[in-house]
Amino acid sequence: MSLAPPPVRRPRPGVTGLLTLGLWAVGGVALLVYLVRAWNPDLIATYGPVYLRGLWTTLTIVTLSYVLGAVLSVPIAAGRMARNGLARGAAFSYVSFFRGTPLIAQVFLIYYGFGTFRSAFEMVGLWWFFRDAWYCAIFALSLNTAAYQAEILRGAIQSVAQGQWEGARALALPRSVTIRRVIAPQAMIVALRPYANEFILMVKASAIVAIISVFDLFGETRRAFSRSFDIQTYVWAAIFYLALVEIVRRLTNLAESRLTRHLQR
Repeated sequence: MSLAPPPVRRPRPGVTGLLTLGLWAVGGVALLVYLVRAWNPDLIATYGPVYLRGLWTTLTIVTLSYVLGAVLSVPIAAGRMARNGLARGAAFSYVSFFRGTPLIAQVFLIYYGFGTFRSAFEMVGLWWFFRDAWYCAIFALSLNTAAYQAEILRGAIQSVAQGQWEGARALALPRSVTIRRVIAPQAMIVALRPYANEFILMVKASAIVAIISVFDLFGETRRAFSRSFDIQTYVWAAIFYLALVEIVRRLTNLAESRLTRHLQR
């Protein structure tokens, strides 16, 4: 005779939750009414392709920066967990600086600050990189997200039970195999949500690069508003950002359900 699992009790939404949902519903309806009344087909026809070009620029910058930051975060996380005091201190200083200072200050330091060393960069053949706002934006975002991703990776690895390491040593598994086959799969489940949140934060923070003349989605929006003086340009930009974040959220849900399918009842 098999025993049925106990019924799962689903919590009911409280008053605060219902009020929040109501406010979101009212805001959504108000936005829809505004877009219908203020609909300007000429604006969409003129700046629609511009928005798509800016959206592609945003996705390119964020994706490249995120991947480069992920690669850079591995040695930084290793340094944070190292027994060597010098390596641990260097990694801690890096993480503290890039997490403790505003991203806009970091972008300005790289784009405007490094420009003061033009002669030195010309001598080593790197001025072509630091004179271009596009490369400086990717460089700044990569360094910034590397600090956050390093902490995500470190926390995920340290969340794996110590017994997993001991079991791998008992089986005489090499350290590289232990990390790849035992630790990493478990750590990825823990790190998935924080990694997705970091990507979402980068999507929104990437609007800063418009200040240094990189025409991403926000940069194209500013240019469209300066020519049309129609506040609807910013509304459509917000909708694009919201849609992009929602896509990332749903993809994260799918990935999480895939990674945790062995834990689902």
